[in-house]
Amino acid sequence: MKKLLLGNAAVARGAYEAGVRVVASYPGTPSTEITEEIVKFDEIYAEWSPNEKVACEVALGAAIGGARAMTCMKHVGLNVMADPVFTASYTGVNGGFVLCVADDPGMHSSQNEQDSRHYAEASKIMMLEPGDSQECKDYTKAAFELSEKYDTPVFIRLSTRVSHSQSLVEIGEREDIELKPYEKNIPKFVMMPAMAMKRHYVVEDRIAALKAFAEETELNTVENNGSKIGVITSGVTYMYAKEALGDKVNYLKLGMIYPMPEKKLIDFAKGCDKVYVIEELDPVIENHCKALGLDVAGKDIFTLIGEYTPNMIRKAILGIDAPESASLEEQIPVRPPVMCAGCPHRGTFYVLKKLGLVVSGDIGCYTLGAVAPLQAVDSTICMGASVSAAMGMGKARGAEFTKKLVSVIGDSTFMHSGITGLVDIVYNKGTNTVIILDNSITGMTGHQDNPTTGYTIRGEETKQVNLIALCKAIGVEHVAVADPFDLKNFEKVVKEEVERDEPSVIIAQRPCALLKTVKYTGHCRITDKCKKCKMCMKLGCPAISADGDGVKIDLNQCNGCGLCINVCPFEAIEKEDN
Repeated sequence: MKKLLLGNAAVARGAYEAGVRVVASYPGTPSTEITEEIVKFDEIYAEWSPNEKVACEVALGAAIGGARAMTCMKHVGLNVMADPVFTASYTGVNGGFVLCVADDPGMHSSQNEQDSRHYAEASKIMMLEPGDSQECKDYTKAAFELSEKYDTPVFIRLSTRVSHSQSLVEIGEREDIELKPYEKNIPKFVMMPAMAMKRHYVVEDRIAALKAFAEETELNTVENNGSKIGVITSGVTYMYAKEALGDKVNYLKLGMIYPMPEKKLIDFAKGCDKVYVIEELDPVIENHCKALGLDVAGKDIFTLIGEYTPNMIRKAILGIDAPESASLEEQIPVRPPVMCAGCPHRGTFYVLKKLGLVVSGDIGCYTLGAVAPLQAVDSTICMGASVSAAMGMGKARGAEFTKKLVSVIGDSTFMHSGITGLVDIVYNKGTNTVIILDNSITGMTGHQDNPTTGYTIRGEETKQVNLIALCKAIGVEHVAVADPFDLKNFEKVVKEEVERDEPSVIIAQRPCALLKTVKYTGHCRITDKCKKCKMCMKLGCPAISADGDGVKIDLNQCNGCGLCINVCPFEAIEKEDN
């Protein structure tokens, strides 16, 4: 039987068919759906971990315990996970252990465009790279077999287009994989220096064996079309190249991207007059080919930035140019990302902008607080950085500046990596104010539960982290809870807390407007009391727009949250039922 599956769903299916027992992840686009699909299989234990490092450790622990296990993350999540990943290369596995990382060329939903293939080389861990949904399933199954055969973790590298594109997949049955026996093995799994030194030799021997395997594996395939032009590629760029070039060139498709073959590449290049390396982001394959002495064209004609397209490849290699898409005569207005109508964060940023505070921002829906007209956020670096970066900024510029400075961080992000920053502020005598934007969910990646919601990934009730008690346990004496839609009170609370000469936390508590439990009703409308001051426009609500010299509210977008009513100084906006 065949089914049309997203690449991410196909990875999940592959894990299921491979007999996986444990999957631990932290949501991050474009990898999130893998774990969300895993939850549909009752045979697999799945969890949303507080962060990627914890997720990796849970999955690795399961593998050491004899189960096949997997952890999934986006490329920047791999940074958070790196510490246990590098050591897992030394320990090896017991049950198969697969790390599924999704890169984001084009930065559709990311703060950088890093290339995770470097991690494979740096950690000396095998990496496979599928190009469509069928390969996503097949490579996932192969990864677990290879993990156990070579006693190694295995990376599967996806990209946004592979993760979020659909193609047909042949569905198979689940393998009944028994738990591997568990035996105490201190030299293998206790990575203190004396043990680790010996394990490094094991890693190097394993890489040598994998290099030999790279020469013979069917994961690396040659397609000889009788051409004198050769293309070396992998993953989604193979699909682009096939669409652009068809059978006009020969192909060497690398399904195993680390370690790469040597003889196979040399032999392929010998049969061609001209060889191109087509790969998104960094010249990883290209540099390997050049180290082998091969004369290849790569980043000298292709970009280091963003995603590739078939037309880009066709033009570079065949000199044939064609439009990427049909053009319209009319100018289409740009549609920048914006917080949803009714977003609880809008009230927070409206107040922070009004008070002229410096805002150390973080990763989440609330990053959009940097977008006009709010433009309240001053910096966004990575998960949790809003708290610790503000600590550094305050120490650099002094106590008076710190009273004009706040951190904003979501409840899920606070659990991910904000807690340690708050500990740092308290321990090292900072005086910062941290605003936890508690919208009752992990919003940006599509409403996943987290330790503050009281529910597991399967919707089961569990212990709910008490943010107030947690902050007080850390040593924060002043923890205020305020509704960001009560603008007058919220402004009062912020003014009070930033003036303190000690750490303080404000929990801005209002649920995401898109949650099923949120029942806003009716809509807001402009009355004849309107003085056309356009104060409501400063909210940046997508339902409110200019109408000549006045404003209007789009009833199709307005959900009746009422924030604009609280902003209007002339009581010119009122709520009415639909």
